[in-house]
Amino acid sequence: MYLVLVLVFCLTWSSAFPAAKLAIQVGPPLLYLAVRFGLAAVLLLGYGVARGQLRGRIPWVTLMLLGVLNQAGYQGMAWLGMRTVSGGLGTIITSLNPILIAAIAVPMLGERMTQRRLLGLLLGFAGAAFVVRNRVVVAGEDPVGIGFLLIGLISMTVGTLVYKRFAPNVSLVAAVGIQQVGAALALLAGGSLLGERFGDFTPGPQLWLTLAWFVFVVSIGAFLLWFYLLRQGTASAASSLHFLMPPLGLLMSWAVLGEPLQPLDLLGVIPVVLGIRLTTS
Repeated sequence: MYLVLVLVFCLTWSSAFPAAKLAIQVGPPLLYLAVRFGLAAVLLLGYGVARGQLRGRIPWVTLMLLGVLNQAGYQGMAWLGMRTVSGGLGTIITSLNPILIAAIAVPMLGERMTQRRLLGLLLGFAGAAFVVRNRVVVAGEDPVGIGFLLIGLISMTVGTLVYKRFAPNVSLVAAVGIQQVGAALALLAGGSLLGERFGDFTPGPQLWLTLAWFVFVVSIGAFLLWFYLLRQGTASAASSLHFLMPPLGLLMSWAVLGEPLQPLDLLGVIPVVLGIRLTTS
């Protein structure tokens, strides 16, 4: 059952990158995300109230701040970068999350770094770095967009470690829903500061379908799965699932967006897959 959940998480998480390329064609990125997280928060917290999961002492401020890191900072910066960076490369950069997690989790959380796990992380990093270099040198990907993606990666890394460190004792529905309230408010403020307007949205099937996908499949489904998996294992092991994102992201971006799939991209996937095996076993 756990492996099934891992597969579902990886598929839904990877789908967010080609879907983001479609979403920013019909709406300003930060306000789109604010609407997405706001709708998801209403649905999750409404369910939580109906089920009595919002009673007692809940650290609202802490969870909302975590939402700024895990969702607003990560997704906001990633979507700004995705305006000029391919969906496949966006997925690959995000897959570097386990490297940063593993480097910080040992001193911060006291997690044990075995030689096997270290080798897996190094292989995963080498494979992802190879593909990134190929995309920058050969395909001419935008360095500024890559910079936004790296900032988003750092934001999610810090958010993951802080969440694991404090482990709020609340239901998953409350944890994810309240984080999305914080994310929606932060993104609404950020979009307004950048001059984004709700009048910039382009109504139509592409807007409604991408919004439905992000609200129900990614913001609710994938995030609930992510924090469930994070609770079940160590931060390093849970975050190592991101090593599955490069091959999935490349294939989805090719299938959905028609982005070219280069042979060197596929070559870089080999050490990534080996890294997954070593890190999670």
